[in-house]
Amino acid sequence: MREAIRELVPDGASLALGLQMEQMIPFAAGHEIIRQNKRGLTLIGPISDILFDQMIAAGCVEQVIAAWVGNVMMGSAYNFRRAVEQGGLKVVNLSNFAVALALQAAAMGVPFLPTRTALGSDVARGNEFFAKIDSPFEDSQSGESSTRLGGRGRPPLREQVKLHAVRALSPDVAIVHLQRADRDGNAHCWGNFGVMIEAVRAARRVIVVAEEIVDGDVIASDPNRTVIPGFLVSAVVACSYGAHPSPVQGCYGRDNAFFRQYHEQTKTQADSDAWLQHWVHSVADRQAYMNQLGGCRVEGLGVKQHAYAAQTDFGY
Repeated sequence: MREAIRELVPDGASLALGLQMEQMIPFAAGHEIIRQNKRGLTLIGPISDILFDQMIAAGCVEQVIAAWVGNVMMGSAYNFRRAVEQGGLKVVNLSNFAVALALQAAAMGVPFLPTRTALGSDVARGNEFFAKIDSPFEDSQSGESSTRLGGRGRPPLREQVKLHAVRALSPDVAIVHLQRADRDGNAHCWGNFGVMIEAVRAARRVIVVAEEIVDGDVIASDPNRTVIPGFLVSAVVACSYGAHPSPVQGCYGRDNAFFRQYHEQTKTQADSDAWLQHWVHSVADRQAYMNQLGGCRVEGLGVKQHAYAAQTDFGY
């Protein structure tokens, strides 16, 4: 992890993190970024939970492009809120869907994608990621769209002329946490993908953090679960419990107590500095972090009720 962050995450980089909504958030990678004292970062994500807040508290962040930043369990994130109120943090407000569209546009190599999602809201007002456009498919004489097929439950396309363009967003680095990968970066993931796939395809570099590294034959045995191909990946890191306190489906659950404690222990900057010292700066790596967390607590996060998928036959 230390080497991957040092080589692939320079100061001033834009990072896509926390892409799978409330689960599989790459906290171990974020903590290593803090330990290496990276500066001037732009953080990109839909719902990052408390990882963005920790990186803001550490002084790593200059800008946030996101749909929401906070503590999903407890509400507001104190460091994010404090930074915004004091004017020290630039924030670009997007919806979850707009984040997905911006990343997908970059993944496709196009400058924008059209949408109706922000029409009628204030999200697009003064927002550099939105521009109003007209449909290019209009009948020159009638002014109506030449295509009138709307689909079941939708208005005809001739009524869908006014649109927003969402600007493409290409992160310098996407960091994703998932269940397993091989040494070439081919990776399996199951559960909530969020905007992970769009971000991986849009990013210039990708760091895959996996609960375990397995032989390539294991990955090849289930191609439909191989959501990240190795040729997109710049580095692969094995890091068990690297997403704690967020959950990883099939591996461990969400540490709700940790989120509550974070909320109580980070109300001021001094409190946050003490928290970072205890949980980030004073631990050398993830193993030291887990030792500090304690074996009993870790054991209590194990999967309580397994839900196995049906066996699949890929033969002919």
